[in-house]
Amino acid sequence: MCTRWRGTCGIVEDAKRPPRAPGAGATSAVTRAFPAGGPGLSHLALLYHGADDYLEHVLAFVRAGLASSEPVFVALPGGLGWRVQAAADPAGRRLTVADMNELGRNPARITLALAAFASQHAGQRIRIVTESLWRGRSDAETAEVMKHEALVQLAIGTADAKILCPYNVAELGPALIDCACHAHPEIVERGRRRPSSGYRADAGVPAEAELPPPPAAAEFIAYRTHLSPVRALVDRYAEAAGLPADRRADLVLAISELAANTLTHTAGGGMAHIWTSGHEIICQVHDAGWITDPMAGRKRPPPDSHGQGLWVVNDVCDLVETRSGPAGTTTRVHIRLPWHPERG
Repeated sequence: MCTRWRGTCGIVEDAKRPPRAPGAGATSAVTRAFPAGGPGLSHLALLYHGADDYLEHVLAFVRAGLASSEPVFVALPGGLGWRVQAAADPAGRRLTVADMNELGRNPARITLALAAFASQHAGQRIRIVTESLWRGRSDAETAEVMKHEALVQLAIGTADAKILCPYNVAELGPALIDCACHAHPEIVERGRRRPSSGYRADAGVPAEAELPPPPAAAEFIAYRTHLSPVRALVDRYAEAAGLPADRRADLVLAISELAANTLTHTAGGGMAHIWTSGHEIICQVHDAGWITDPMAGRKRPPPDSHGQGLWVVNDVCDLVETRSGPAGTTTRVHIRLPWHPERG
């Protein structure tokens, strides 16, 4: 089981060129890797070798869904989703496209998007392509991507869905490819489909490494009855760090929601820390609560119901890390700072 995630992730550079659409009979082996199959969830890892291999498999998978009148959702990095749309469905009638660089900046939002797409098309067979790892992903982001993959079944529920998750074999390296295989029941590679020997249906969410403590220079505040001192600290610190007003408001909102959960659901108050690291502001809230639902914050509650706070936090932040257990809950949120010459 993978508990730590190392290395850089990315897509091949030559995938930036316009896709070479295969001819009608040119990819029979690839097409055979995506038969109609039966109902229920099909969660596939595509291990691809180069841009042509990548595009052939993704296009074959998307076209098979469109040919069967299935709603298709594609979220790929670097504008690739729009190129796939142009090659697979110029009319765009049943193909929804998202930029994974934006949608997936916080990997929990990918889980949210899958749950929302399944709910929007309840009762229909759906098809989804999501490439969640690329060059520049941090270890923390990569760990959250793998957590998302482990939660796909819970996000989709009983939906009849086929999901394809591309992974770049050359750039991700053996350790991360092994982790991807553990998270998917089936593997597609070089046009062949096979069961994943490392997958366990009952494995659940992989164990997560503990978060390192905040740095000694971090500012902090304890709170027990009021949110205003926490909001004031976060707003003051974020303004001094150069965070624009709109993102400063998002960070204050996120920390307010987390601290409000402390006051609502625990009796001992909490502790908030805030600091900068590289190109981002990091803020952490810790309290004595224990979140037992792995989908907390990854599935949007009905608009008029309680429990909107964790969904809001995932929606507005660039990354959210949560560790929860008998010793309490620590939630660490990241907001990217604008580029500045002094920071490089």
